Amino acid sequence: MADERAAPPVRVLLADDEALVRDGLQMLLDNEPGIEVVGSASDGAEAIDLAARLQPDVVLLDVRMPVLDGVEATRAMVADDFSPGNQTVRVLILSSYHDDDAVYGALRSGASGFLLKSAVRRDLVAALRTVAAGGAWLDPVVAHRLIGEFASRPNPALPTPEEMAALTDRERDVLVLLAHGLGTTEISDHLVIGETTTKTHIGRILMKLGLRSRTQAVAAAYKTGLVKPGDSPPGTSVDLGGTRP
Repeated sequence: MADERAAPPVRVLLADDEALVRDGLQMLLDNEPGIEVVGSASDGAEAIDLAARLQPDVVLLDVRMPVLDGVEATRAMVADDFSPGNQTVRVLILSSYHDDDAVYGALRSGASGFLLKSAVRRDLVAALRTVAAGGAWLDPVVAHRLIGEFASRPNPALPTPEEMAALTDRERDVLVLLAHGLGTTEISDHLVIGETTTKTHIGRILMKLGLRSRTQAVAAAYKTGLVKPGDSPPGTSVDLGGTRP
């Protein structure tokens, strides 16, 4: 517990159209060491605006909101050029329903996890900390459905064209480098980004494409034609194995 208190707090932005829910979450999290609520929003458009200005570590986002829903809000907040300080903003979806198509739309748009509003306090706190650290958190009922969808595919290692198109340019760059056999550190050096950012991109690639491992991601990159045998890694401002200018 001492280490958690010594570390920088996880900065959280709350986004829910119900004031009682926002107030309840704020009261709960205000009493949790290592968690700091930096703001709250009542709709998706306000959540985007506050996230850009406050740059929280995690946006705890209700998927069903007025003005702009959670799917579009998520897509905006996880875009590569969203944060002026290049800080990764992660989204944790919060919903009353686990079978809402909007929940899966938000996950495919780049949300880092999903939690039911009926979750207990320890799960909420654990989910926030996991997502802030670059990990993913899925409520068991959602994980079960995603696994079922994955298993029902004729070729589970081959994403659909729509899923491939959902990748951002940076996620495609990371997938290409993964397919060329680069590890996390090498990809980070090659693209001149932090390792935590690289891990976040990889997690989003797997989630968007419905894959379970980096090995499946590599196979998907080749099978979809994103990378072809004999291709060389794309050049960047950093040469593999070299030093930065």
